[in-house]
Amino acid sequence: MTGKRLEWLARGGYAARGVVYILVAALAVLPIFGGGKADSKSALTTVLEQPFGQIWLGLIGLGLVGFILWRIAQATLDTDGHGQDLKGYVVRGGLLISAATYTGLAAYAISHALHFSLGGGSSDSRQDWTAWLMQQPFGRYVVGLVALAVIGAGGAQILKGAKRGYLKYFSHSFEHKKVLNAACIYGLVARGAVLVILGVFLAYAAFTIDPEQAGGTADALSWIRELPFGALLYLLVAVGLFAFGLYGLIASRYRMIRSPDLQRPLSAARSALG
Repeated sequence: MTGKRLEWLARGGYAARGVVYILVAALAVLPIFGGGKADSKSALTTVLEQPFGQIWLGLIGLGLVGFILWRIAQATLDTDGHGQDLKGYVVRGGLLISAATYTGLAAYAISHALHFSLGGGSSDSRQDWTAWLMQQPFGRYVVGLVALAVIGAGGAQILKGAKRGYLKYFSHSFEHKKVLNAACIYGLVARGAVLVILGVFLAYAAFTIDPEQAGGTADALSWIRELPFGALLYLLVAVGLFAFGLYGLIASRYRMIRSPDLQRPLSAARSALG
């Protein structure tokens, strides 16, 4: 895969992810008017119900496939230069988990655009794989480790927004775009907070050995709504998810997509064969 093709896959992927989160945020405020569930599956179903919905849903699905391939390239080829130390491997492992997470959503989008169902992309599917994991040897502990990884990813995303860590991956001129930066910061912090809540749900599911306790974005928003000042917090997080969607669109335009250095893995392969 040439660097230019990888760049287009990455940019299309960021845009597709951004559109999904913008739709999720829209659904999050629509219940006030009798709307639907605020999760990625419902967001894609909403697209399907629109004029030319199959075409739009197919394009989103293809964009998500591009995002998955970009995540795999980031993790395996270290396109962002995270390095070979423990921290670098942890970050790259998280990128692989991200690729796996969006695989179900991409499959859902493409399959429904083509009128055949492969499932995936909902909180129910999350409960299904949690239940499957718990049935395996030491599965409860594996679920607990995944929960810790999700919580860690959420915390890292909050810090990425608060400290503007995303700027090192964006073109240098972007730092001076104050409104767009504000959207990025707000979106990353809000989405990070949602990930932390989802990780806590998953940890509780592992602790109680009850996969029904694992939830999705809609469940996290419902939990927020039950807190003191919940209506205000709910609205702030919903707007934050919209801002994260904007962050995806912004990244599709301003993120620096570095071509992978294939010499190092090729040299390693030659050494292993030699």
